[in-house]
Amino acid sequence: QVQLVESGGGLVQAGDSLRLSCAASGRTFSSYDMAWFRQAPGKEREFLARISWRSGSTAYADSVKGRFTISRDNANNTLYLQMNSLKLEDTAVYYCAARITFTLRYNYWGQGTQVTVSS
Repeated sequence: QVQLVESGGGLVQAGDSLRLSCAASGRTFSSYDMAWFRQAPGKEREFLARISWRSGSTAYADSVKGRFTISRDNANNTLYLQMNSLKLEDTAVYYCAARITFTLRYNYWGQGTQVTVSS
């Protein structure tokens, strides 16, 4: 069974940087896409970035393009999200997720990690 465990969230000030991690286990992830989502209070879950575990190709939402970077460490089965120039509106619970490549639905989710950006 796939397990995803996020870490690295916390309270930061606007303009700061933060790196989230997602430890993945239970499968060989070479046939998976991994992604980061977030959900702010009262809002729908929002896609942020995606990476192919095999090729490393990436895609980003316009809202974070140029500020956030998704990456993975194949050897340690860890997904990362480097977040720079954080804004108040980046406050949310951040989730990592996994899906089999070429499928639409992310079937596996972590428990989330809270990121709070203060002024």
